[in-house]
Amino acid sequence: MALQQDFAANLRWWRRKRGLSQLELAGRTEISQRHLSFLELGRAAPSRDMVIRLAIALDVPLRQHNSLLIAAGFAPVWRQTNLAAPELGQIRTALDFMLAQQEPFPAVAVDRHWNLLQSNSGTVRLVEFLVGPLAPDTPINLADALVAPDVLRPHLVNWVEVVGYFIRSVEADAAADGSTETAALLKRLLAYDGVQAAVHAPPAELAISPVLPMHFRKDGIDLRLFTTIATLGIPQDITLQELRIENFFPLDDTTARILRGWTEDASRTTLRRD
Repeated sequence: MALQQDFAANLRWWRRKRGLSQLELAGRTEISQRHLSFLELGRAAPSRDMVIRLAIALDVPLRQHNSLLIAAGFAPVWRQTNLAAPELGQIRTALDFMLAQQEPFPAVAVDRHWNLLQSNSGTVRLVEFLVGPLAPDTPINLADALVAPDVLRPHLVNWVEVVGYFIRSVEADAAADGSTETAALLKRLLAYDGVQAAVHAPPAELAISPVLPMHFRKDGIDLRLFTTIATLGIPQDITLQELRIENFFPLDDTTARILRGWTEDASRTTLRRD
């Protein structure tokens, strides 16, 4: 009975999180509103198939989908595979290809909470220019690096605009996945100095650029970059559903020329060493 009540509470929470009435969710799941009401009250026990149908109708992420199954007394159905595992070899090959294709411009692969999983050489050169070289295998969280006062912020001219937009995207993630981890990330980011003000800053009266760039400035050098974020289509693994590939592109010719120049300088240095 305890498991039944756990599932009932989770089901109610997700339905309200998605802003659906019982009638709307019942219609999506093709069951009666009465049956759904009994499930939400813990007066009826769901079958494994019913849990899966409800999770799909509620667009519950795979990680939380497993949690619903466990709460109902069933084994999870979705795996979470280490990205280095042999069975994800073809995924890693595709990831390597995408990061390499982005050269000489930066590209990164991150997890759901912006922990850096992989980057290309363009990213390394940009980071070394802005904050200096990092020790090998240093864990990096890109959200903290962007929002904290002492990493990228001193060199990001439009930090207020960029961080305001970024925090809203993390808020959307927290609303979508309903996880304590994403909620904790949002709370941590909001606690940094100046972030609350950035979130509530009024928008510019007239947007000059078609996209919001990240405008870096250091040692008299200006870099303007915009980003795209890609995800894997139809993932059936938690790690892959939460994987994001972010590509950085120059917004002007000057930025493109500088990034290409860094690559050429690095190549010449390598040739001299050889």
